[in-house]
Amino acid sequence: MKKNTFILTVCAVFMAQNLALAQEQQTEEKVERLDEVVLSDTKFELKKENSGKVIYKITKRNIQQNAGKTVIDLLDNIAGIEMNGNNNVAGSNIGIYVRGGRNRQVAIAIDGVLVNNPTGIAASFNLNLIDINQIESIEILKGSSSTLYGSGAATGVINIKLKKAEKSPFNMDYSASVGTNNSQRTSSNSLENLEQNIALNGSLNKFNYLASFSLRKEDGLSAANDKNSPTPFEADAFLSENALLKLGYEVSDDLNFGVFGNYNTYDYDYDGGAYFDSSINNGTESNLQIGFTSDFNYKNGNLKATFSTSDLDREFDSFNGFSGTIDHYEYKGTSFFAEAINKYDFSNHSSFILGVNYQEFDNQTNTPFGDIDKEVANFSTFDPFASYVYTNENGLNLNVGARLNNHSEYGSHLVYHVNPSYNLISNAKTNLKVLGSYSTAFIAPSTYQLFSFYGNPDLEPEENATAEIGLDYSNNSWLNGSLVFFNRDEENAIILPDFITYQNADYMVNAKGVETTVNIKPVDFLNLNLNYTFTEKSADVDYIPKHKFVAGVGITPFKKAFININYKNVGERTYFDQWGSFGAPGEDVILDAYNIVDLGMNYTFNHLTLFALLSNAFNEDYEDVLGYSTKGRNIKMGLRLNF
Repeated sequence: MKKNTFILTVCAVFMAQNLALAQEQQTEEKVERLDEVVLSDTKFELKKENSGKVIYKITKRNIQQNAGKTVIDLLDNIAGIEMNGNNNVAGSNIGIYVRGGRNRQVAIAIDGVLVNNPTGIAASFNLNLIDINQIESIEILKGSSSTLYGSGAATGVINIKLKKAEKSPFNMDYSASVGTNNSQRTSSNSLENLEQNIALNGSLNKFNYLASFSLRKEDGLSAANDKNSPTPFEADAFLSENALLKLGYEVSDDLNFGVFGNYNTYDYDYDGGAYFDSSINNGTESNLQIGFTSDFNYKNGNLKATFSTSDLDREFDSFNGFSGTIDHYEYKGTSFFAEAINKYDFSNHSSFILGVNYQEFDNQTNTPFGDIDKEVANFSTFDPFASYVYTNENGLNLNVGARLNNHSEYGSHLVYHVNPSYNLISNAKTNLKVLGSYSTAFIAPSTYQLFSFYGNPDLEPEENATAEIGLDYSNNSWLNGSLVFFNRDEENAIILPDFITYQNADYMVNAKGVETTVNIKPVDFLNLNLNYTFTEKSADVDYIPKHKFVAGVGITPFKKAFININYKNVGERTYFDQWGSFGAPGEDVILDAYNIVDLGMNYTFNHLTLFALLSNAFNEDYEDVLGYSTKGRNIKMGLRLNF
């Protein structure tokens, strides 16, 4: 692997400490939540108090205060989300479980563009491919949202907003960190975790630019758990590279254009399976995306258009124990995304949103067990959609809409949503809102499920219907919180009985639960965040905890310093052992509950921020995924420069 790329990292850390910097960086930002706007609910700016959803937001400040963590780390602390596999070796497959759903039921958008993996079984985007240093903020919208986001938005939408250029002509950001990478049974002081990022951005008259490049390397930890082995397993390495370029031109105050391109790639080693080592298996994955955006404001309205094309390549080598040979697998997929969406304001309280979305996908797969030809394995969708948004000073808000999905393989499918809310209290400091919604969603079969050796071209889309009711309270002075009850019914679930042919299940799956969050700021220097999620599901419960509790304490002991303490309790999870790999066939394996404590701190002076992170402080011994290693106590230290 390309280990020599990171030789300069350690040098950069020590050199940067000697730089004399002059300008003071402002770190204390008072966030007025009642003035906050969200995008995910309508795809246009909307005051949070007028949204009928509880939308969780990871802000720019949250990202800065959690220096050293990944985007997957931050998402794992949000109510209703379980990022299964997050604590395994870098590059592991991540299970994104939102409200009891699976990866295929969560839509991921980056700067308004839906992203996915056309070659994957679930067609879900790999979050290992995006670097936290390139992200400005993240919004998480829960519930069925197919009206705005189409296929896959059945349990939630993760809406990632990338950084934008600053107004000054030239700005540079640089960050670097080093850290250990131990399991619970190792305690090496070797700095096996190395990261660095550099970004340049600025604005020159009507032109703006942003360029960012990141490198990340990890080693020292085996993918498979070696607790049953008399000798330690070989370490499995990971190396990622992330490049982003955004160019913009502002024709006038009302019209601007932009082009963007990003290239993300990573190489990784992996093992032979649960509790099974391999020194041969390795893989690589890369994604190239380019696109165009435009934004036009006119009297009473706004029109946005986005075009994007993406090429994803992944391949891996796997040792075949039966033949004693190395099998090679190749997957190549392309996707095209085009969307135009217009909002027209009839008044200050009434808006109509009309849009059209077109997407194409294909999948070329070559493996020892069968090929998939992209000339056959392809499909397209053409979706017109509309929403009506009404807000009233008396407190009533209403968001209703519908979408007609036209799929080249299974025809047309209508989804809709009705989302009222009412502000019981609304003034300059306090807002108390009651909300409810009923929404439907669909999940289109992937090219793999339709056209592979196990595929079934007669599959129908999965259908979801979600009802929710809740309260949202905001008080800028000291207390914010929310309480939401949800119930989701899933029909036509795509299953693979006995690993023969994909089919639609003839039974309904129900998921229900409650999400509650509380944010308390009793004094200026102390902030307490609490969230608890209860999820109960009638089937397909592997690795989904019934109970999950997260508590975060933020302390500002003095100006420019910040300390973060995060506690996470994940309840028992089950794994259905169909083949008896871990016990009796057809029985559930119970994975114990576990507790994780992370400590982080950063200090800023002038242009320089120093940070340190202690993860799994008490070296909790647990398994996130049965048979695979999880990270033990580790430290990370680094710096961030901006000028």
